[in-house]
Amino acid sequence: MIVNTDPFKRFIEIWLYTMFILIFLIVAVGGLTRLTDSGLSITEWELFKGVLPPLSDDKWIFYFDEYKKIPEYTEINYNMTLSEFKVIYYWEYGHRILARLIGLFSIVPLIYLFLKYKNERKNIYKYFLIFILICFQGFLGWFMVKSGLVNNTDVSHYRLALHLSVALLIISLVYWFLISNLNIKKFLFKIPNRVLNIFLILIVIQIIFGAFLAGLDGGLLYNTWPDMNGFVVPSDVSFKDLFSLDSTNNPSVIQFYHRKIAYVIFLFLIYFNYLFLKKGMDYKIFIILNLAILFQIALGIITLLSGVKISFASLHQLGSILVLTSVITLVYKNN
Repeated sequence: MIVNTDPFKRFIEIWLYTMFILIFLIVAVGGLTRLTDSGLSITEWELFKGVLPPLSDDKWIFYFDEYKKIPEYTEINYNMTLSEFKVIYYWEYGHRILARLIGLFSIVPLIYLFLKYKNERKNIYKYFLIFILICFQGFLGWFMVKSGLVNNTDVSHYRLALHLSVALLIISLVYWFLISNLNIKKFLFKIPNRVLNIFLILIVIQIIFGAFLAGLDGGLLYNTWPDMNGFVVPSDVSFKDLFSLDSTNNPSVIQFYHRKIAYVIFLFLIYFNYLFLKKGMDYKIFIILNLAILFQIALGIITLLSGVKISFASLHQLGSILVLTSVITLVYKNN
């Protein structure tokens, strides 16, 4: 809730709330763009053009012909019709339009504040970091798409993971600035920082592994739980594979670790529950943290058992934002 009566601070809070919602929305649209295999439908960056979708048959044919030149079409979608192409085009188009909107909204209000509140300029500079990261994210988006246009039928899962990671970094930064402005009360009892830092690192690694899985379509390999088609360790990998850096290209290994890290995170959750109850810490963050992680674990299992149904997979990706912001709140209140 926005409670500040200071016009400057109130403007900042409204702006940060709006930025958070917009970035959350683009992560959702980006995830659906990936899940519907729509990300390569527009084969040019089109930084300043492409604001309007194709408005004539000739324009549609042009974009479709450009798409026909890439491996995804020649090797996989060679039977695709123009009507089917329009569906995947609009997913990617919507993603790019939303990215442009976020870019504008990340800088125009700051310029306004910078010019109007000259005495507050020292408090505005830090917010420009959001704009810089968003510009970098735009470049990463094209860098990712480019990896699927020549020799591959899909984008690099490393670049996909990087693109998602920066998106989550941006929304985390926006959220950190937001709760800092809201002056949320800190814990009277402190959680050991080493434990909390390890927990945060595990969450980040888990999100990266999730992005790897999405990029490699690894969720389609083992759709049983708690076993992996009757095995604890995937039957198509050796023990040595589990400790090889090359295995970051192996979806079976990635899924194995994604599952195991989830169990470790659950153990940390039990430990935090113990601390919260023993020390009588803030029950609100206690409830939110539990719900966020348990909901995400449940969604992961459901997504797996459903054969990566799009609705569940999309919710699972968005659940990572809830988990991440819950942990960030925990870190903030502990400092």
